[in-house]
Amino acid sequence: MKNKFVLKKCEFIQSPNYDDRPKNTVVDTIIIHCISLPEGKYDNDNVNLLFLNNLNRTADPSFESLESLKVSSHILIKRTGEIIQYVPFDKRAWHAGKSEYAERENFNDFSIGIELHGSVSDEFTDNQYSSLKNLIGELKQIFPSIKDSNILGHSEIAPKRKSDPGPNFKWEKIR
Repeated sequence: MKNKFVLKKCEFIQSPNYDDRPKNTVVDTIIIHCISLPEGKYDNDNVNLLFLNNLNRTADPSFESLESLKVSSHILIKRTGEIIQYVPFDKRAWHAGKSEYAERENFNDFSIGIELHGSVSDEFTDNQYSSLKNLIGELKQIFPSIKDSNILGHSEIAPKRKSDPGPNFKWEKIR
């Protein structure tokens, strides 16, 4: 599947966890997340398995809370900077959950979700920042409505539930 909503220079693995955006939706926001399963462990395929609904929930005690979770992001940026795309950008990935910010709700409807393989307590890699900055540039070409003021952390749109990308995320590296 190659079209303008699927990056050409990355692996594409279709997640089942997406649907259509509401009609006439203008994509104008990017949400930055971080994820590792288990927390702080990066030498496994668990994030990929989660996004494909194939995670063995008994493999780690921390996975029990993920039992019926159906989640995906548009993009995962691995520690090496490698990018994997799971959902075409014109579709609604299930990444933000219940969300509200600046008098707007339901951020899945109009945002692109980008997961960094990481933890709120760890530093992100230079390769991740480089890939993220380049990706933001590409997304701004596809969606000219995306402005820097609409590049937000998950913690900003769901502050009672989420803390990612966390205090170690260096916003100045992507601006």
